[in-house]
Amino acid sequence: MTRSLRRPTARGLPLRAVAPNAVTALALCSGLTGIRFAIAGQWETAVVMVMIASVLDGIDGRIARMMRGESRFGAELDSLSDAISFGVSPALILYLWSLQDLPRVGWLIALVFAVFCALRLARFNAAIDVADQPHKSAGFLTGSPSPVGAGLAMLPMYLWFWTGLDLWRSPLIVGPWVAVMAVLMVSSVATYSWSSLKLRHNIRFEAIAVVVLLGAALVSAPWHTLTFLCSAYLATLPFSIAAYARVRRLRATAGETSGSPSGSAREAELR
Repeated sequence: MTRSLRRPTARGLPLRAVAPNAVTALALCSGLTGIRFAIAGQWETAVVMVMIASVLDGIDGRIARMMRGESRFGAELDSLSDAISFGVSPALILYLWSLQDLPRVGWLIALVFAVFCALRLARFNAAIDVADQPHKSAGFLTGSPSPVGAGLAMLPMYLWFWTGLDLWRSPLIVGPWVAVMAVLMVSSVATYSWSSLKLRHNIRFEAIAVVVLLGAALVSAPWHTLTFLCSAYLATLPFSIAAYARVRRLRATAGETSGSPSGSAREAELR
């Protein structure tokens, strides 16, 4: 009588996946802490906490790939963290800062922003295993990423911080702006994917210098710098749309060429 040997199945997360998931959890904590500071009226600190969450969100995936700790659990935790840190948290901060002066409409706009952020993340998760993604294969994103959307939505706050003008706190300005940024997140607009950009060998030193200058500017004049970065990102949208349209035309032309008969066959047909 033979005994069947069964290999023990692995349960739980591997140890190498703990570090990136811990960073993701820290991003979630940072986004939630921003709401706490907003309730206390500490607006600048609230925005800083969302910015810290965006930095942590940018490095957790790289840590996971570096340590080979990618997991389905980590992907789901990352989406949950993004929905709260870049959807719920900015929506509540903006509502407490400005939109509450329009009780019904202001709360509706805050809800729309939070829900649209969740919808964007759900669309992203649903398309993870889809092979045919025209934007991704061409090096573009579909709509603005959730961290970018959160940063863009809080642009009136940056302007208010360094100008002191109550104009930027008016819900008549903040409300439409937040609504447009929410639509941009779930739109089909082709936006640049910075991870797919490749630098030439002769400008890498200049790129490092620019990054250092931006880091120094964020430390010395954060709100001016964030205003500039948001304006620069919005200025790239027409170029990204035009670039993707050009890629589509080239693909359509290549498809027609591959589907058409070869040159020798055409000559034979003409003869």
